[in-house]
Amino acid sequence: MSNNAIVTLISRVLLSILFIPAGFGKLTAIAGTAGYFASKGLPLPTITAVIVGLVELLGGLAVLVGFQTRYAAVLLGLFTIAAAFVGHFSPFEGTQFFKNLAIAGGFFVLAQYGAGALSVDAKRG
Repeated sequence: MSNNAIVTLISRVLLSILFIPAGFGKLTAIAGTAGYFASKGLPLPTITAVIVGLVELLGGLAVLVGFQTRYAAVLLGLFTIAAAFVGHFSPFEGTQFFKNLAIAGGFFVLAQYGAGALSVDAKRG
C-alpha cells in the first residue's frame, strides 16, 4: 500500500466529516433548517433544506467511501462555493467565507486526481 493511497484516504475522510453530520442534521431537523433558509431569503425553504441535506449527506458518504468520487467532489466543491456566497458573503464573514473556498479547493483537487487505491472506485475498475 502506497503512501499516496493512505494520504488520499485520509484526505477523503477529512473532507467528508464536515458534510455527513451536517447533512444528517439538516434532514433530521427540516423545520429548523427551513426556517434558517427562509431567513436567508432562499426559495422554497423546506424543499431547499431537503436537497441541501441530501447533497451534504450523500455527497459526503460518496467521498468517504470513494464512490463516484470525481462527480461527488465536483458537486460538493460547487455546493461549498455557493454556500460561501449564500451563508457568509452578506454580511461578509471573512474566515467562514474563505474556509468554504479552501474546502472547495480540496474537493477540486480530489476531483482531478480521483479517490485513490483505497476506494470503491478503485475496486470497481
